[in-house]
Amino acid sequence: MSGILAGKRILVTGVLTESSIAFQAAKVAQEEGAEVILTGFGRLSLVERIAKRLPKPAPVIELDVTNQEQLDGLADKVREHVDGLDGIVHSIAFGPQGAFNFLEATWEDVSTAVHVSAYSLKSLTMACLPLMPRGGSVVGLTFDAQIAWPKYDWMGVAKAALESTNRYLARDLGAKNVRCNLISAGPIKSMAAKSIPGFEELADVWNHRAPIGWDLADPEPAGRGVVGLLSDFFPKTTGEIVHVDGGVHMMGA
Repeated sequence: MSGILAGKRILVTGVLTESSIAFQAAKVAQEEGAEVILTGFGRLSLVERIAKRLPKPAPVIELDVTNQEQLDGLADKVREHVDGLDGIVHSIAFGPQGAFNFLEATWEDVSTAVHVSAYSLKSLTMACLPLMPRGGSVVGLTFDAQIAWPKYDWMGVAKAALESTNRYLARDLGAKNVRCNLISAGPIKSMAAKSIPGFEELADVWNHRAPIGWDLADPEPAGRGVVGLLSDFFPKTTGEIVHVDGGVHMMGA
């Protein structure tokens, strides 16, 4: 099969609905020739049902990124389907409701958000590293952490930690020919967005500020950005954040 990911084996986390960036990344990756394996947490039957809507069937592996036993067994689970990996998509984030109140959040709220949303980039990558002896590409999803967004609060701090984690991973894994980059996407009306109090207020910024426009219901541009970074078209790009946000990041205060 031809395509920019022809012959590549890609692990994609975070597929929950067709409206998710992870689903679009998996879909485009398959269309570009990749063999895709998915992971799911909690609602595996939902992930398996959504997986059937991809162009080709994709196996689903259970993975809780806060469970070290599951992380330790991940490489063996992946080997049941493919003999190695060329790329990983990290599309995992969670903050308890308390994390969306900056001044009143507890450390338990904050530590959960940082563990799931930032530290997991390192733990997932290290769990998969034995599957990437020749190197590969790790791509995560962030939401621009340079700005104190309305309503985002400690999740914004967690995304800042994710962006820093990406840079340190890029530094330490470069010698193994592993590239680590992030896509900074604009807001998407996904299942994850529904859990953010005041999401509409946050998203409204894009209605007024995106110079090239932004469709809250279209995750495909971000998914294509992920696939671009998974490909060999960026062989020496690492530690980078590529904005797929309609240009809002450049508009200033």
